[in-house]
Amino acid sequence: MLSRPFVLSVIVPVWMEAAGIGVALQALQGLRAAGHEVIVADAGSPDRTAELAAPLCDRVVVSEKGRALQMNAGAAVARGDVLLFLHADTRLPEDVLSQLEAFITAPRAWGRFDVRLSGGRRIYRVIAGFMNARSRLTGICTGDQAMFVRRPVFEALGGFRPVPLMEDVELSRRLRGHSRPFCVASPVMTDSRRWEKRGVWPTIFLMWRLRWRYWRGESPESLSKLYRSDIRHDSH
Repeated sequence: MLSRPFVLSVIVPVWMEAAGIGVALQALQGLRAAGHEVIVADAGSPDRTAELAAPLCDRVVVSEKGRALQMNAGAAVARGDVLLFLHADTRLPEDVLSQLEAFITAPRAWGRFDVRLSGGRRIYRVIAGFMNARSRLTGICTGDQAMFVRRPVFEALGGFRPVPLMEDVELSRRLRGHSRPFCVASPVMTDSRRWEKRGVWPTIFLMWRLRWRYWRGESPESLSKLYRSDIRHDSH
């Protein structure tokens, strides 16, 4: 049993999510009812994202555009003992609180969930399996895995570095200096739309190419240009 209740702050960075923000936040109302908080970190979306989010969260903060900057802005106003960073297209498992209760009593500074992709094709289960195995082996977390971290540790590290890409991988590397991640086997469910839109193999190739070049020392800024260039080329 916990010596005291813990408070969870779920921070959701968003940009142009008017079409789906309501559904995303409805899924978190049980956490709010249990005394936890949901913070939406918007970047000034012109499509009413913030307006639609406001009744379904505890606070909307507006920052400069950039996932790292937005998540830091949300963390700066959070009151929770644990900060959980959640993409708008990712759903937490039903047992999230019991899993985090186990984390609170464990000697770990941070953690992440296993992931599943929403598509019904078998290849999506294979992709998720590789993602989870890679994360357990390397101790590296990606944003799709709903990273969570004790707030004092996050603050001591200065939060996410203000980089345009790989902010999750970069923070994971620094967090490993405190502990290996607490790995939750109950998976979050992530929308497979980007895989479906771009194609499975082109997306896999792009992600691995970006990771390889980052591992080789290429800057997040140059990788971000490569990512945007690839996305624009694919959209034509």
